[in-house]
Amino acid sequence: MKRFLLLLSFFFLQNLLSPVGAQPDLNELPDPKPGPQEAWNNIRKPLFVWGSTDVRYARHQVPSAEKAPVLYAWKGERVSVQAVFVAPEDMQISVEASDLRCGSQRIPAACVQPSFVHYVMTDHYGNRNDSFLMADRLDPEPQCKVAGHSVRPLWLSVRVPRDAAAGKYQGSIRVSYAGGVQELSYTLIVSQRSLPEPKDWKFHLDLWQNPYAVARYFDVPLWSEEHFQRLRPLMEAYAEAGGKVITTSIMQHPWNSQTEDPFESMVLKMKNIDGSWSYNYQVFDRWVEFMFSCGVTEQIDCYTIVPWGYTFEYLDMASGTLKHIACKPGEKAYEDYILPFLTDFAKHLKTKGWFERTCIAMDERPMDQFRAAFEIVRRADPGFRVKGAVNYSPEIEKLVPLMYDISLIYDHAGIPAQVVDTRRNSRLRTTFYTCCAPDRPNTFTFSPPAEATWLGIHAAALGFDGYLRWAYNSWVKNPCTDSRFRKWYGGDCYLVYPTGSSLRFERLVQGIQDFEKIRMLMENANPAQAKKLQALLAPFRHITYDPRTNAAAAVRRLEAGLRKME
Repeated sequence: MKRFLLLLSFFFLQNLLSPVGAQPDLNELPDPKPGPQEAWNNIRKPLFVWGSTDVRYARHQVPSAEKAPVLYAWKGERVSVQAVFVAPEDMQISVEASDLRCGSQRIPAACVQPSFVHYVMTDHYGNRNDSFLMADRLDPEPQCKVAGHSVRPLWLSVRVPRDAAAGKYQGSIRVSYAGGVQELSYTLIVSQRSLPEPKDWKFHLDLWQNPYAVARYFDVPLWSEEHFQRLRPLMEAYAEAGGKVITTSIMQHPWNSQTEDPFESMVLKMKNIDGSWSYNYQVFDRWVEFMFSCGVTEQIDCYTIVPWGYTFEYLDMASGTLKHIACKPGEKAYEDYILPFLTDFAKHLKTKGWFERTCIAMDERPMDQFRAAFEIVRRADPGFRVKGAVNYSPEIEKLVPLMYDISLIYDHAGIPAQVVDTRRNSRLRTTFYTCCAPDRPNTFTFSPPAEATWLGIHAAALGFDGYLRWAYNSWVKNPCTDSRFRKWYGGDCYLVYPTGSSLRFERLVQGIQDFEKIRMLMENANPAQAKKLQALLAPFRHITYDPRTNAAAAVRRLEAGLRKME
């Protein structure tokens, strides 16, 4: 017993004390494509102008000014606007938002979050020879240095309280710098309608979390208190966006170490001297309980019993060493390893009261292996829920009614509408996902911002339950300055930064809120209103996205149509 405890302690200490990198600085990289400089000859003094949330403003190009914005929001909604500061010389600026007022009614400035937009390096569809800076990272710090002959976008996020009175509010944003102050005013119209709390949204948001990236970036020991302190704001932001799913890794390197920080197993598997198996769920339990405390409570996805490398790890108690088994579903060695684990895992989940919200998750695997693994799950416990990220095809049709949660890639989501309806009526989930594909619509650091909003509306148009993306925070080496990563497109690996949100994440939340509005309006619509809603959704229904599509214009038309139906 003493030897066992020593080995177990050694194993966890190896994870706890594994070397991690030092946190990189936040200085933006030089602009490889600064553009023409002639326009700067006429800029003699600082300018502060309204911009558009549909535009990623280039760092060294003088922007065109937009009209003062009029924002429309339901109670409980989060809406955004963008302004741009133009600096003729090096200077430091600070920002302050005012209260919003409607007669005697007030929305306090605490509900308004200004964030400076910073530039990260990206590459156009993975072409490293076509790299450039793109505005994306949001920094909520109240001050920022601005280099001469450059611009600094400023993102304003307004969270409308649920108890706010309906009406037309006026607010302003002020920028101060040595020698001057400039102020811009805007209007917020608050509807009589209310959105539910994000935890009660029906949209099924599934963004895969990577706790290992957080430990490496912030240079803290894995699973230490410092680690959880760094994790909390990120995971609470996920919950506030309506995040429903906890990502757990129950096998070592489920995706064959494809990220900068590989996912380690959260379950220690031990083969005893007598050949029996024992399991330690300490890390798994702590991670799940932590995510519950952040507000993510609906579903626990466990990846994966079909890892991409087909290699399984365990601690051999006879030799005191880590060993590996190479096997695939359908092979006896696979069954001998997986079946005892899943059987014990089911018992543990039931003891914790988590069994009914847990999914054994598999993604992008050949269909013969998927079916063989599915059978093992059923043998371990017929009550296990199964989740799969798959392409819809005749081969999978027999499994579709048995899978609790399926996600289909955007441009292969040709599942019949009646199948989606049947699944929903059976309380089964159907979502779609994007990853390194398709090129459009997507959430890369160079993607048009409105494409992130498009995704939520697309789910509503197809009658799907939500959206999955493989990387909420699988950060690259220097995520705050360079979003490029190996063979994938810039920004494919993460939607949020160590410092906070991104332009694309905020626009994704906008699309999720639109989904909720569409759902609520449809629930109470008469036949004529339902027909109008379906007509508004028609441009978002195609699974083949026309690259000529103006996503921003389509989103604006839809949102204007929704306002008329309130």
